[in-house]
Amino acid sequence: MSGASMKQIKTRIRSVESTRQITKAMELVATSKLRKAKQRAEATRPYHEVLAKAISSLQAGAADAPTVYAIEREVKRTCYVVIAGDRGLAGGYNANLFRMVKSMTQGQDYCVLPVGRKSMEQFQRIGAEIVSAYFGVTGAVGVSDCTQMAKLLCDGFAEGKYDRVVVAYTKFQSMLSQVPVTEELLPIRLTEVKTNAGALVEGSAEALIAKIVPQYVSGILFAALCEASASEHGARRTAMNSANKNASEIIDTLVLHYNRARQAVITQEITEIVSGAEAL
Repeated sequence: MSGASMKQIKTRIRSVESTRQITKAMELVATSKLRKAKQRAEATRPYHEVLAKAISSLQAGAADAPTVYAIEREVKRTCYVVIAGDRGLAGGYNANLFRMVKSMTQGQDYCVLPVGRKSMEQFQRIGAEIVSAYFGVTGAVGVSDCTQMAKLLCDGFAEGKYDRVVVAYTKFQSMLSQVPVTEELLPIRLTEVKTNAGALVEGSAEALIAKIVPQYVSGILFAALCEASASEHGARRTAMNSANKNASEIIDTLVLHYNRARQAVITQEITEIVSGAEAL
């Protein structure tokens, strides 16, 4: 700022103060949304665990007819469900997720089901095959959309369009920590459970499993969506908090320069007055 006039410094201070007001407001909004998103993420975690046990229990009672969704086959093609954000200004939230997906898909034959505007833009830009562009706004995706996604993915897996389905999202760990992770959706991993000899099942176990698996996949997708939403708000809150601190530091520096420039002007005026008095 050397050589800058007092007017220029003052204009710069007002500009940075306006920016700080915006980032402060965004931080408050992110904090408010984060609290709700965190509660929703924690509430959805047990859902798919219960369904996984139910599927394993049903499959244990029909071991001679394994469900198509649990059969592992040679992975020739993978479908990735990539859940990212709709907006930027969230630090490395989107970039870290895309970096992880890029390292995983290197040299693979794959297709992508993008969820979120940033995810859609990223994979359209690199020319990846997109399964569906319907879920391009994360904020608009709800439970019914997750059900549609699950049906689309399960039908594609059953028809052999891809041999594995993986969801990639950012897991919320704390206010300051959000970690990109992946979770395999299909084929489902059945756990060893004891069959209940006294339990009665209406209809065939295979038909029940075929109905439950899409709901199970839908539950995992919704849980991942809630985790990603909480992570995005947490990352944006951290980024805006850092921006506020940087803006305050810049303002302090500018005020120091302004005071120095003002002092220099006052000193010059005093010098001119003294010189004029001596000349008289």
